[in-house]
Amino acid sequence: MAAEVRVGLIGLGTVGSGVVSIIQRHQEELRHQVGCPVTVKKVAVRNLNKQRPIHINSNILTDQIEDVIYDPEIDVIIEVMGGVDTTKEHVLKALQNGKHIVTANKDLMAVHGAGLLKEAAANGCDLYYEASVAGGVPIIRGLSDGLSADRIKKIMGIVNGTTNYILTKMTQNGSSYDEVLKKAQELGFAESDPTADVEGLDAARKMAILATLGFSMDVSLTDVSVKGISSVTKEDLDYCDQLGYTMKLIGLAQRDDGRVEVSVEPTLLPKEHPLSSVHNEYNAVYVYGEAVGETMFYGPGAGSLPTATAVVSDLVSVMKNMRLGVCGNGIQKPLHERTLKEDKEIDSKYFLRLRVLDKAGTFQAVTSLFANLEVSFEKLLQLPIEGKEVAEVIVITHHTNKENYLKLYQKLTELDVIESIESSYRVEGGK
Repeated sequence: MAAEVRVGLIGLGTVGSGVVSIIQRHQEELRHQVGCPVTVKKVAVRNLNKQRPIHINSNILTDQIEDVIYDPEIDVIIEVMGGVDTTKEHVLKALQNGKHIVTANKDLMAVHGAGLLKEAAANGCDLYYEASVAGGVPIIRGLSDGLSADRIKKIMGIVNGTTNYILTKMTQNGSSYDEVLKKAQELGFAESDPTADVEGLDAARKMAILATLGFSMDVSLTDVSVKGISSVTKEDLDYCDQLGYTMKLIGLAQRDDGRVEVSVEPTLLPKEHPLSSVHNEYNAVYVYGEAVGETMFYGPGAGSLPTATAVVSDLVSVMKNMRLGVCGNGIQKPLHERTLKEDKEIDSKYFLRLRVLDKAGTFQAVTSLFANLEVSFEKLLQLPIEGKEVAEVIVITHHTNKENYLKLYQKLTELDVIESIESSYRVEGGK
């Protein structure tokens, strides 16, 4: 192995700055781990003159990505630039040029991960991506190494800090969605355009990555059923609380008899469920294995140093592989053919909030419809609205399949005694 490992970075934003900082400050630990020092040789940035939060020699900065990709002295490239299609081309060129890759780019791995991993193996290169899911939480390594001998049945968790912060503050403070979103933007927990977070797209990308790895199956982003939190109201959360539940944006990947479902949606959890106590910007992921049972991974889901720690941990793995001469050998093709569940195979409980006419015969009409479709009540609230001839009916159903529930939902929209369906959410946990 060479006297040092030379690293190139593509991007020097929040995460990239954290990576450089850790490499600079943790040289003793890195040398102990892999037997040689680590040097940041070149960094590609958009603006050479930008003020940066870390001290870095201006001589190693370049505004040409090709200077990093084609530098013959660089062993490992750390991609923290973001983007998808253009970034994919840069990563492909780097792999074809014999560079090992560490990336924090969930969008890239969710859309092009399978192809890039295949290219890495073909070129004898490593491609690591721990930081692409849940920041500093080592869930990728947990699945690929710690639980590699088990058969994973279910992965369920909170994988987006922005939405968890919003739902936490709405629940704890009784604030509206718009109020909390504005505060989250002021604090830097939410982007000026929060669409990817609040509509569930960010979490969906992460769940596609986790399902692919956990089930050894090529799950794509388009396989994920997605619903965001922008329609969640204070009233919904109040009713959840009354019924003994907490709402979280839950990513779920489940496999039964070789068939999988992957979803991201606002979900009611019993208050005693461990995920119900995960607050603010923190992430947590439950993994259910046939042999190990339940395990939980918890920690900060974003931030410069937590995410950078995951990146540098991947760098250490690459360096150890370089020393052993096994780079590229750990990348495996998916073992199983992707087979998605049909709606009739997806089983869950559901929360329904209905606004109904407050008159004789209404409740009988609603309950008859439920009975006809064989959906039963687990919990029920009926509350008149003062000064109006309508009432709110809040239902938690017993388990039913998704196909049956969608039929029920459609029939409810056609029922004359129902003024509107205010909200509908999945319910997980409990008996």
